[in-house]
Amino acid sequence: MPFCHGFRLRTGGFARRVGAAAAISTLALLPVACSNSPSASDTAGTAAEQITLTDQWIKAVPTVNPAEHPMSGAFGVFHNKSDKPVNLVAATSPASETVEIHETAPNGAGEKMMRPKAGGLVIPAHGDATLAPGGDHLMFMGLKAPLRTGSETPITLTFSDGSTTTVTAQVRDFAGGKESYQPSGDGAGSGDKAAHGG
Repeated sequence: MPFCHGFRLRTGGFARRVGAAAAISTLALLPVACSNSPSASDTAGTAAEQITLTDQWIKAVPTVNPAEHPMSGAFGVFHNKSDKPVNLVAATSPASETVEIHETAPNGAGEKMMRPKAGGLVIPAHGDATLAPGGDHLMFMGLKAPLRTGSETPITLTFSDGSTTTVTAQVRDFAGGKESYQPSGDGAGSGDKAAHGG
């Protein structure tokens, strides 16, 4: 009987040690499982870190007369890798006095007009937003120098959370983009129109 009593004591101690080791192992695995959560990785970082821009380019303007307030347009494809929409609200470039986010829409006479896009450009979650001639684009207003084919122009993009990123756009020849510019967003009676470069 003493021998059996001693055996029971050793077995109980072993069980406690095994149980403690199993509990420690389980706790050690918990942080790993949490860190691999898809929602955590998808939402991490700023808006600028979630966006990529591909095939970006800007229309060539070989000669510039500042008195004519020369313009051009920049294009490309935005991709949003996050699980939330991202809003592009502003852009700047050393190539022009200002850069505006524009859309194309018909005026009262049915003519295609370029105008500022209210609220900026929304890039959907896990989706794309395309800047293209005749559609949404970045409008360079008041070019400071010619944009010659083959050269490159930096563009700094600002998102609604205040984050920014700078991309480089290649200058390309493009024969289109003869629409008018409607800065006020009014109808066909606006007298402030200019040939659009995009």
